[in-house]
Amino acid sequence: MRAIVLLNRAAGAVVSGDLTPDSVAAAFAAAGVEAEVPLIPPGGMDARAKAAAREGYDAVVAAGGDGTVRCVAAALADSGTPLGVLPLGTLNHFAKDLGIPLKLADAVRTLAKGQVKEVDVGEVNGRVFINNSSLGLYPEIVRERELQQLHLGKSKWRALASATLHATEGRPGMAVRVDADGDQQVRRTPFVFIGNNRYTMEGLAIGARESLQGGELSLYLGRRRGRLALVQMAVRALAKRLRQDEDFELVTGDAFVISTTDRRIRVATDGEVCMMDTPLHYRIRPRALRVLVPAATEA
Repeated sequence: MRAIVLLNRAAGAVVSGDLTPDSVAAAFAAAGVEAEVPLIPPGGMDARAKAAAREGYDAVVAAGGDGTVRCVAAALADSGTPLGVLPLGTLNHFAKDLGIPLKLADAVRTLAKGQVKEVDVGEVNGRVFINNSSLGLYPEIVRERELQQLHLGKSKWRALASATLHATEGRPGMAVRVDADGDQQVRRTPFVFIGNNRYTMEGLAIGARESLQGGELSLYLGRRRGRLALVQMAVRALAKRLRQDEDFELVTGDAFVISTTDRRIRVATDGEVCMMDTPLHYRIRPRALRVLVPAATEA
């Protein structure tokens, strides 16, 4: 097996010195895998991932958080080349939903001895996402959090709490129109969340997916508006006490068109925010991505 491991230079373990290209290559060698391990700056991941997809490797491995994995997955979708995941991020949603171990040695063993699984990816205006996309409140929170970290030097979690309070202040919600399979719905909502397959929104498994092969998008419209209601909902989410029937309206389908009153809006894809022209065209790409996951005997 010949693999290339695209190691995100900004990953926490790399910044701290706990991981180096040499130590990652040694871990792969111990598992019987010949691996090249270039150190990639965040701004260079997209170009290097696209080049790697053309270079004939048996696997292209994304070593970083969900943003890094999204970037590499976008390059590999429909290429036939398997994606490997070394989860080095804070949340690692994609790895968790596929049962990929979070410890380095175990993840490397999965890449060396695992099996290939075909999974769905989502897409919005041509941009691939592996977990979810959202508009409204969440992209505003991410933008404000990054500003507070950059300009005020706050820690990630302090900036997140402060950004949430700031973003919910004076927000009556946004007007959206959702077109799906000929049906049209108009709502005023604080946020729209679109998942690659269906998410669990209640109980201990909140935020997880049972399958990434369902061939559908799940669209959640927030029902509650007003600052107090939104903050309370955030607290309940952390405590895993959301009620889907009270907090969200769910629509499923293989494609959506979302229109707003703004010509351009901020859209989050797997936690990364960019400006996009409206309307937003979402679609599912069934089983477009091949991923190395634990073999059935390991699962």
